[in-house]
Amino acid sequence: MARILDEPRYVCALGSSQTVQAIHRAVPVFHSGPGCASRVAGNGSGTGYLATNTFPCSNIGETEVVFGGEGKLRDIIANSLKVIDGDLFVVLSGCTTEIVGDDIERIVGEFRDAEKPVIAVSTPGFKGTNYEGHEWVMDAIVKQYLARLPKREKIKGLVNIWGPVPSHDPYWLGDLRELENLVRELGLTPNIIFGEHRGMENLDRVPQAEFNLLVSPWIGLGNVELLEKTFGTPYLHYPVLPIGARESSAFLRAVAGFAGLDMDAVEALITRHEREYYYYIERSVSIFFENRTASKMFSTVSTASRALALARFLVNDFGLMPNKQYITENVPPEHQERIAGYFRDFNYGIKAEVVFSTDGYLIHRQIEEEYYAGPPLIAGSIFEKQIAKKLSGNFVCVSAPFQQKVVLHSSYAGYHGGLKFLEDLYTGVYQTYN
Repeated sequence: MARILDEPRYVCALGSSQTVQAIHRAVPVFHSGPGCASRVAGNGSGTGYLATNTFPCSNIGETEVVFGGEGKLRDIIANSLKVIDGDLFVVLSGCTTEIVGDDIERIVGEFRDAEKPVIAVSTPGFKGTNYEGHEWVMDAIVKQYLARLPKREKIKGLVNIWGPVPSHDPYWLGDLRELENLVRELGLTPNIIFGEHRGMENLDRVPQAEFNLLVSPWIGLGNVELLEKTFGTPYLHYPVLPIGARESSAFLRAVAGFAGLDMDAVEALITRHEREYYYYIERSVSIFFENRTASKMFSTVSTASRALALARFLVNDFGLMPNKQYITENVPPEHQERIAGYFRDFNYGIKAEVVFSTDGYLIHRQIEEEYYAGPPLIAGSIFEKQIAKKLSGNFVCVSAPFQQKVVLHSSYAGYHGGLKFLEDLYTGVYQTYN
């Protein structure tokens, strides 16, 4: 029997159009109804190179449901290539066209010799979420575009960085740039395909990387495995987005060790960063530990990546105790036990229970029943603001839906990101109780 899902934190797989949009000069082409396209295209992703209201769409209607929409798709691809100045065209299918049975790959194959590359991705909502769709888009780019490029020599020190899902995570771009900065400080050359003016030049260099670096508990793991199989590129899977000194230092050591770098130089870099980081912490001790309304225990309600990163930081760096941690992006079952294991690996033997749930109603009922030894800290989406208020707790908005503040360039990653998170957290404490 079907049931109502309250306050979902994701969109359907067609929302992976945001992954395409995040590649400069890449164009998503929707083979779907206009309503589906308009809903996912403008889902908080801004404009970028191509405004969301100008994305090509086959606008499937009743006629195509009866007779098929392959002809319309053929026309929209041909006309898009004529009028849109893009470098990569990615056709994304919706539920209707998949149910009707349109052969999207065959139609896209007719444009194999087009001046600009055109690839096809099956992304109906009934197959999965935008998080899984992100992986499907990247797989399609590897198989249908990168694998067809002429083979070129590897570039020593070049590292592809994969991690936050574009646009749906409000801090995705700032976090990627901070990861880029950390890797660059090691003397390596970071290569990221998402964000401002990276685009096709960086995408074309992906097969030339010395190794791939995946900073994510599960999203993207299949992609780096495919890259290894296709191009022989080894990968380092670092499951925790580093926030604060402990995790950022561990991240630098792990990447440097994998790359075979001089560890003495790496330790000198870490010492410099930690000296600055702890200077700011020490001068703010009174704020953190003399505020009687501050929380002793916390829960996160977010994606696996954000929840794990913040839980590691709050326990290992900041000494708070974890209550249940709620992971909301509908993680596939084959990844759940491994992810739960990451939450049993905090310092001092501290462990946290993980709840995989997509239902906001059930999550909030469980939070109300938990014991927090005082005002709880809830790090989640805007959906958690009222439950934190109901429990006289503290709240910090860290994930989608995010209608709490504007994020242009901020990041919670790295040494500086840990300080930024504490600023946001204790600003909220002051605003709540003063």
